[in-house]
This record gives sequence, structure tokens and C-alpha cells, in this order.
Amino acid sequence: MLSKEFLIKRKRCCGNGCLMCPYLPRHKKGSIDLNLNLGYACQNMQLSHLGKGKRVTMNRSCIKKTYTEKGLDYISEISLKNCYDLEKLIHWNEENGIKFFRLSSDLVPWASEFDMEDLPDIDEMKEVLLRAGRYANQIGQRLTSHPGQFNVLCSPSEHVVNRCITDLSIHGTIFDWLEQPRSPQAKINIHLGGAYGDKESAMKRWCENYLRLPDSVKTRITVENDDKASMYSVVDLYEGVYCKIGIPIVFDYHHHRFCNGGLTEEDALEVAISTWNNIVPVVHYSESRNIEQEDNKIKPQAHSDYVYDYIDTYGNRVDIMVEAKAKELAVLKYKEIHNDIRTNS
Repeated sequence: MLSKEFLIKRKRCCGNGCLMCPYLPRHKKGSIDLNLNLGYACQNMQLSHLGKGKRVTMNRSCIKKTYTEKGLDYISEISLKNCYDLEKLIHWNEENGIKFFRLSSDLVPWASEFDMEDLPDIDEMKEVLLRAGRYANQIGQRLTSHPGQFNVLCSPSEHVVNRCITDLSIHGTIFDWLEQPRSPQAKINIHLGGAYGDKESAMKRWCENYLRLPDSVKTRITVENDDKASMYSVVDLYEGVYCKIGIPIVFDYHHHRFCNGGLTEEDALEVAISTWNNIVPVVHYSESRNIEQEDNKIKPQAHSDYVYDYIDTYGNRVDIMVEAKAKELAVLKYKEIHNDIRTNS
């Protein structure tokens, strides 16, 4: 963890609950909302680093060569283990007060290369996922996903689009097996992808290709603002996607700093929230790795291990996916820091 001196030097709250702390932006002491629903993504740092035989992870995978040599029996074996460990992770989250979790896209490795129904353990996998998903529903734990950035639905390449549709369809099927709602409550979130020198045409292609997706994906898909000025801001997504086909926008705080579309953080958040209708919106929050490492070689977009600043939702109810390298440790530490601040104020 960062020292008190390190944080104060950078004009950041040290978490010690100092009276009249000047580094709590725009907020008076005691006004911090501890009812924020914070989540983490894919891997539990504590459970994934347990000793042999005790490790819990839903990220077991393999390289293409291993899949080719060992075949579906091996893929089925590690996929089943991933499913059982997903169930364990959902229970761990509940025991530790975490109600929001992002699934790994490696639950079934290389699934785009075969029909998942051909896996030898598919029936048992479905049983485990159904049990896990129903438990998540029962306790109110939100499950979502964020397929990789190779999913470019606006690509001019038919091959790329077809691969994207296949991968997204796999995510939709798994959410169905988990018995998750066919709505953005169980979001499948992606970026638009490249602009290809013409954002308008690219967004039009995205909207057209959206119509080719199965209902298991159409009903859950969301889009997210980018972290490069040449890419898609909240304004772009609102005008080019939401206003055309009604897809909700996931607001990423950190990305907005690099691609704001002329809006303040508060205004951009409000625009994104307005696209979610009656479903609690999801936002992403992270901070620059530069606050932890003074290295000019580190891109400012890179994520830090932990998050330190107060997460300002401007009075809105949202579910916050904390995209920090320390995963659940970052969520628990954030709660600890800001609980201390309010307790000592």
C-alpha cells in the first residue's frame, strides 16, 4: 500500500480521517456514501493464490497448441472446474459483502472453436451454472461480463464481425445457463472498436450488425466510452448508438478523462445514466497507475492496483465495477479507507 506521505505529496486523501482534510473533492466530512455497490472483475486475488489443491479461479485456460493436442476432454475438464469455482466465488462474495461480480470470458476456453454442447461434461456444467446463477439471483448478486476488445461489431471485415457474433453468442448462452435476466441487468459490455476514419459510418455498421445478434445478446448488450480522444465518447455513443437502437451506455470515469466529448464528468455520467431506463446503471471506476509508480513509461490510461479517491456518483444510484489490479482487495480497501474517514469525522 502507498504511504501516508506518498499520498499527501500527491494531494490525495491518506485515509486516516484527518479533520478538515483538503483532499476530499467537493464533499464535506461525513458525506461519503458507504452504500455504493462496488464490484470486481473475474479473479479473486486471495483465493487464486492459495496453495495447490485449494486455489479457486474461474480463469483456467490453455494455449491453442494444448487445446489442439489434448482436445475437448481436457477443455471440458478445466471448464467444469471453472464452473464449480464460479459458484464458490459467488458464495465468497456474499460472505464478504460484495454484491457485484464480473465473470471471466475464459469460463469455457476456446469455446468459439467448437459447439459447447459437445463437451463431455456439459450436463454437469449446466447443473452447476444453474445452481450458481439461481443463488446469485436469490441473494441479489449482480453478474455481468466484458468480452475482449477483439469483439469489433463495427468492423468493415465480415470475418471479424462473424467472429464477434460467435463470441458474444457464447456469453449470451452462458448467461442463459446461469438463468440471468435477459436485460442489461446481466450486461454483456463491449467497446465499439475502431473508428476506421469515419465514426458515423462505423456506428451505422455497429447498429446494423447488432440486428444479427441472437436475443440472448441483444437483450443484454451495452456499450462503453473509450480512453482515446480519437475514439468514442459518451456523446458519440448517445447520438450514434443509443438514439438509434436504444443500447445503454456504461460510463467509465477513467476513460472520460481522455475522451470527454466536451462534457464534464457529471454531465457525461448523467447522459449515460439516462440510457438505462428502469435498470440500475453500471459504471466503471479506476485510477491511473501513475499515482503508484513514478514512471514516465507507464501510460496514464493504465490502471492502478488500488483506488483512493472518493467515487462521486453525484447523488445517483449506480453499481460500480472497480477496475483495479488488486481486484477484491481494492474493493475491500476502498470500503475500509472511506469507512474510517466517515467514522473519524
